Amino acid sequence: MRKMMPAVLITVATLAFSWWAWPQLPERVVTHWGVNGQPNGWSSPAFAAFLMPAVMALMTLIFAALPNIDPLKKNYEFHGSVYFLLVNVIIGFVGIVQGLILGSALGWPFDMRSVLPVLLGALFVFMGNLLPRIRPNWFMGIRTPWTLSSERVWRKTHRIGGYAFTIAGLVFVATAFIPMGRNSTTAMLMAVFGMVLWPVLYSYLEWRRE
Repeated sequence: MRKMMPAVLITVATLAFSWWAWPQLPERVVTHWGVNGQPNGWSSPAFAAFLMPAVMALMTLIFAALPNIDPLKKNYEFHGSVYFLLVNVIIGFVGIVQGLILGSALGWPFDMRSVLPVLLGALFVFMGNLLPRIRPNWFMGIRTPWTLSSERVWRKTHRIGGYAFTIAGLVFVATAFIPMGRNSTTAMLMAVFGMVLWPVLYSYLEWRRE
C-alpha cells in the first residue's frame, strides 16, 4: 500500500477540496462535456462534489489489490514500478478533472474545451511511453487473446501500442489549439479508434505469423 500513498494523498486532497467547494456550488453543476466542448450533463451539488472522490477511493483500493490476485503476479517484480507509477498518475488525472469540474462551476476563468484535450492528450502520451515496459499480466496493458498467449506478441504489440497512444495524445493536444468543429471532432475520434484498433489488429497479425 506504501506505493499507492500518492494516490491516497491525492484522493484525500480531492475530497477536502470538494468538501470546501460543496456549499458554494450552484443548484446545477455541469459534470460532462461533449466532444464539441459543449455541456451535455448536469448534476446536483452533492453528486458533483462527492461522487468523484468516492470513485477515486474505490479505484485506489482496486489498483492496490490487483497485483496480489493476478495469476501472472511474478511479472510485477519486473514492471511493478511502472504499474504503480501509472495508477498513481491516473488517480491524479481524475483528481485534476474533479478540480476543473468544480472550478468551472465556481466560475474560474478557464476554457474547459481547451484544457481537457490537453490533459487527456498528455495522459495518452505518458501512457504510450510506459506501455513498452509493461510485462504480461491480466489487468494492465493491451490484453488480447493473442498477446496473452505469446510473450513475443505481447512485447511487440506494446511497442506498437506505445506509438499509437503517443500519436493519439499529440492529436488531442493539437485539437485544443484549433477552433472546435467537425474537423477537430473527427480528428479526436479517429485518434481514439486508431489507438484502440491498431494494436489489437497488430497483435492478431503477429500471432498469425507464429
